[in-house]
Amino acid sequence: MGDLSTAALVRTDVTGMIYPEGEVLRPQGAEIQPVAPGLPAAGIPLDQFRPDDPLFDTAQEALGYKEAARSPATNRAYASDFRLFAAWCGQAGLVSLPATISTIGLYMTDLATGGAKVSTMSRKLAAISFRHKEGKLPSPCSMKADRELAQVYAGIRKTAGTKQEGKAAVTLKLIRRMVDIVEGGPLTASRDRALILIGFAGGLRRSELAGIRFEHLQWHSSGSGITITLPRSKTDQEGKGREVEIVRGSQPESTPLAECTCPVRALDQWLRQAGIESGPVFRKVNRGENVQKDPLNPASVAWILKRALGRAGVRDLDRYGAHSLRAGFATTAFDNGVPEFKIRQQTGHKTSRMLEKYIRSEQKARREAASSLGL
Repeated sequence: MGDLSTAALVRTDVTGMIYPEGEVLRPQGAEIQPVAPGLPAAGIPLDQFRPDDPLFDTAQEALGYKEAARSPATNRAYASDFRLFAAWCGQAGLVSLPATISTIGLYMTDLATGGAKVSTMSRKLAAISFRHKEGKLPSPCSMKADRELAQVYAGIRKTAGTKQEGKAAVTLKLIRRMVDIVEGGPLTASRDRALILIGFAGGLRRSELAGIRFEHLQWHSSGSGITITLPRSKTDQEGKGREVEIVRGSQPESTPLAECTCPVRALDQWLRQAGIESGPVFRKVNRGENVQKDPLNPASVAWILKRALGRAGVRDLDRYGAHSLRAGFATTAFDNGVPEFKIRQQTGHKTSRMLEKYIRSEQKARREAASSLGL
């Protein structure tokens, strides 16, 4: 009989681990170092797994989850911001990747001199930092890592201010004028009326409006309204979803649809006229008044609103945008005495502080507080 020892069937690596003879293991030992003291080694980057690796498919799925962590809009914004930064560096004879801390300080200063808002600079810094981290490079934008950079940024914030100029809120009076004067072909007018009223009544963002599908609508059996399920929104990146209630208006049923401000009736009219029974609710309508299969682009919501405002006699259209509908809902509800927590349940705001950005009643509230002193 031959030698029955198992010594010839196994090997040990430099760490003393035993593995079967012939098994292909990834390189181990000195080349795999911890990311930092006390932290595990990074291992093989997900995008470097080869097709013949048994974990290749799993790595591809992990990369997919990684991409899903950020919304498509965020990915586009980051890509655009970094392209602008790279172009600026090219003109200045500087390297954009990896960038130095001094380059970031100079870039922020140039942005501030050009009148960029602090919120805009903050987003651009986030994009630059993200691009470096994607390339396994240290971020040059860390305020904690460099005192001088932190002081430059603090000075910019102090000088420029951080108050965000929100879009003006549409009032109920404006809504009535807009709905009454909506023009275009019958289908375009019907869509625009429903879009404006649903956006106002639901306090919805433009992306939420554009993303509504027929399958998201639940009509109340009592006929009192509609529940719209939003599967995902700006502050709900995990896709938990939330529900928005649209209530039937108080106008008499005999009110002509062209003059009606009831969001439920307006939406029902649009769906019936457009023959929509599935898919996107708010769709493109071409010049021949043909309803398309594609949903409206979120950017089109602001354009439709401004067009309606212009026809209603509003001249300073730059003060308004798609968020004017959302701000209009919050302001009108607040002025009518609706508690803030109930408004937040409709808008999806996490805190009262975030909601305050949309309520345009601060001046009125301050005057009421001052007049209550009895002087």
